[in-house]
Amino acid sequence: MNEIYHYLAFLLLGSILLGLVRVFRGPTPADRILAVQLSGTGGAAILLTLSYARGMEQLLDVALVTALLAAAVQIAFVKIYGSIPGPPRGEGDE
Repeated sequence: MNEIYHYLAFLLLGSILLGLVRVFRGPTPADRILAVQLSGTGGAAILLTLSYARGMEQLLDVALVTALLAAAVQIAFVKIYGSIPGPPRGEGDE
């Protein structure tokens, strides 16, 4: 059963690495911040799976802090970029 948790952690790490491509090449700031959010959530998920695989309950606390920090980064992004006007809606939808 521990092998399954290690395999899942490896798949989550691959997801984070693919998200990093979007962080560096994202066309808009929203794409980049969503990729950063994916990294925070994926990091918490990796910590949770490794916690169960290794029997280290301390990693549960670290995963919780990681998830809270990822949410705080998302709120900060909305505060900063939420007030910047974007293109008008409906433009480019054709």
